Amino acid sequence: MIRNTVKQKLREGGVSIGTMLFEFNTTGIARIAANAGAEFALFDMEHSGWSIETIRMLIATTPKSELVPIVRIPATEYHFVANVLDMGAMGVMIPMCESADQARLLVSSAKYPPDGRRGAAFAIAHDDYRGSSIPETVQSANDETLLIAQIETARGLEHVEEIAAVPGIDALWIGLYDLTLSLGVAGQMNHPNVLAATDRVFAACQAHNKSPAVLVTSIAEGEAQLARGFKLIAYGGDLWIYQAALRNAINCLRPDGKRST
Repeated sequence: MIRNTVKQKLREGGVSIGTMLFEFNTTGIARIAANAGAEFALFDMEHSGWSIETIRMLIATTPKSELVPIVRIPATEYHFVANVLDMGAMGVMIPMCESADQARLLVSSAKYPPDGRRGAAFAIAHDDYRGSSIPETVQSANDETLLIAQIETARGLEHVEEIAAVPGIDALWIGLYDLTLSLGVAGQMNHPNVLAATDRVFAACQAHNKSPAVLVTSIAEGEAQLARGFKLIAYGGDLWIYQAALRNAINCLRPDGKRST
C-alpha cells in the first residue's frame, strides 16, 4: 500500500487540508483536486447516492501518491468498510458515530487479523493488482489506513470520550451541521452549546491522541478552525466551490448590476 501521507502528517502533529466530493463523478476530478493542492479527497456515499461502482472509478482515477482517497460510507457496516478498502480507499469515515462499539466495528472491519477481521483478498485493486508479500501487504494496510469517526449527534457527544479511547481510530470529525440539529440549535455554529461541544471533542482528542477534523466552507472559517487547533480540514465540496466561483464571476460581469445570491 502506498504510504498514507495524510496519516503520516497527523502522526507528526501536522495539518492536512483537502476537500470533499459529492457531485462530480468524473475521471478527472481527483486529479483536478490534486493539482489544486488538496492532500486528500473525501468521496461521499452518505448524501451523494454514489454506488460502489462509482467509488471504484473515482479511486481508480486518483493519483494516490499525490492525493489520499478517503470514503465516507453511508453506515457503519462491515460490507461498506471492506468494499471501499478493497476498491483502494486509503481511509474510511463513518457518519454519526455514537458509541465505542460502533467505533470498534469500524476498526475491526478495516483491519486484517490479528488487529481486526477484514476478509483477505490480494492482488486486487487495493494493492494495485500486485502479488507481493502477503504479510507485508497486511501490515502496510493495517498501518496506513486512516479511520475517522464523525461526532455529530448529542448521543455521540455524550460518548465521545469512550469513542476517542478506541485503539485504531485516528481522528474525530465534528459534523457541525448535524450537531447543531441534534442539539436543537439548527445552523447556529457559534451557539454556546455548539462551542462547548467542540471543546469537549477537542479535549477527548487531546486525551487520547486523536486528530480533530472538520469541514469548512470559507477561507475565513478555515483560518478560524486552524487557529482553534483542527488538524484535518476539508475545504468545501465540489458543487459548492464550483457554484460559488461561477456566481462570483457572473455577478462581476453582469452589465445590469443585478447580483444573484
